[in-house]
Amino acid sequence: MSYKVENLENSMAKITIEVSPEAFEEGMKKSYNKNKNKIALPGFRKGKAPRKLIEKEYGPEVFYEDAANFVIPDAYEEAAKESGLEIVSRPDIDVEKIGNGEPFVFTATVAVKPDVELGDYKGIEVEKQEVKIMAADVNAELAKVQEQNARTVNVEDRAIKKDDIAVIDFEGFVDDEPFDGGKGTDYSLTIGSHSFIDTFEDQLIGKNKGDKVDVNVTFPETYHVEELKGKPALFKVEIKDIKMKELPKLDDEFASEVSEFETLKEYKASVKKTLTERRKNQVKAEKEDKIISQVVENSKIELPKPMVDEQINQMINEFASRLQQQGLSIEQYIQMTGMQPQMMMEQMRPEAETRIRTRLVLEAVAEAEGIKATAKDIDKEIEKMAEMYNMEADKIKEMFGDAENKQISEDIAVQKAVDFLVKESVEVEPKEEEKEEKPAEDKSLKRTNRIVWILASLFTLIVIGVVTVFLVIPYFSRTPDIEIPDVSNLTVVEAERKLKEEGFEVAIETKKE
Repeated sequence: MSYKVENLENSMAKITIEVSPEAFEEGMKKSYNKNKNKIALPGFRKGKAPRKLIEKEYGPEVFYEDAANFVIPDAYEEAAKESGLEIVSRPDIDVEKIGNGEPFVFTATVAVKPDVELGDYKGIEVEKQEVKIMAADVNAELAKVQEQNARTVNVEDRAIKKDDIAVIDFEGFVDDEPFDGGKGTDYSLTIGSHSFIDTFEDQLIGKNKGDKVDVNVTFPETYHVEELKGKPALFKVEIKDIKMKELPKLDDEFASEVSEFETLKEYKASVKKTLTERRKNQVKAEKEDKIISQVVENSKIELPKPMVDEQINQMINEFASRLQQQGLSIEQYIQMTGMQPQMMMEQMRPEAETRIRTRLVLEAVAEAEGIKATAKDIDKEIEKMAEMYNMEADKIKEMFGDAENKQISEDIAVQKAVDFLVKESVEVEPKEEEKEEKPAEDKSLKRTNRIVWILASLFTLIVIGVVTVFLVIPYFSRTPDIEIPDVSNLTVVEAERKLKEEGFEVAIETKKE
């Protein structure tokens, strides 16, 4: 096997690979053995016809495709390794010469790791943020805990009002005909949740248990079911029960039931402390991201399209995996949302480009500053992993090969580069108009009903954020927007940092085989 490399524009390269006739002949033998049982010749049972007779009858071309498929992977892998290219995409294979006892020649066009032209990365200015938890923040957290510990009670003496839970049977009709997904029995609908379309919930306010109500609504033009877009609909609704949430009283008894503290005062102090720590982590993460974003913006990189496409494909596969864990296939998601794969790819493209640029710039900073992972750094990271997965550190080391060790070293260097950029940054006072005192916005308070699992692979160190998908009435109820940060393809450190920035509590769960 021999090869030559031609550098192309925009971080692309073409590898021309030549395989000896002898090596290709081995591929032809494998192809014959694979296909002989499918080929019939007069006078021979299937699988018994000699190769030469088959080639005489049908031409040797009948075996070329499979022969090439047998030969190409090993030849490409060897050439790619020997070339020293940092390949960042799948190869685009094109056969140039095949058969007739001559060398087998094919080309592999690949994207290679692009060069990074670093701009200013030291002394990045970032506005100072105060860590201040207001009484409103503590009260909001207490209200959340109240909601979590509320009990549901039946309402018998009044009509439905906002925030009540109406237990209903319903059936929807469009043009006097029922439609798929428009029927439900004993469905608990929270009034004011906007789970259902248009003014459905509003029309139940003031109605009583036992009432039968005609609810008239119009499906939005943006509805995910094509035949229902913009259509008026009539829902026959029977109110079977009315319930309400009864919140527990905020007192010492409540504090002792939901916490380790005996008094409400002590519990409030603990909540404030927790929110303060959470806010500190959030501010730290926000500071890091602002610095990194500025450094990336100051740098110049031309990303090859195949590299971005590869990242997008990974993101889609990861998204599909997360959906599957929630019992939903990617096909069902596409059908439900009406979003075609190409549309999904284009929506993911900006995020894919941002991921790639960020990683490349941080790697470039590490290289420019001579930042590397030490043996001590690697041992420390492995010890953290061992504790996380309840394994012995030596066992993890045994499982790691050269590729895994290289990856963990690069990941540590990238994180150290982040720490370097933060250390070299300069905090400045915020602008006057931004100095107005506001309650600290704890993003975690806005995402209390969202659950994140992080499944970490020992071999790849990939952390995947799993979105909980709620599907109640697929064609009737609207799916709420759930903004879960995507942490796939990140290290544990990077993933934790990003999730904490968004205000999430991080839980690690080991995937059991």
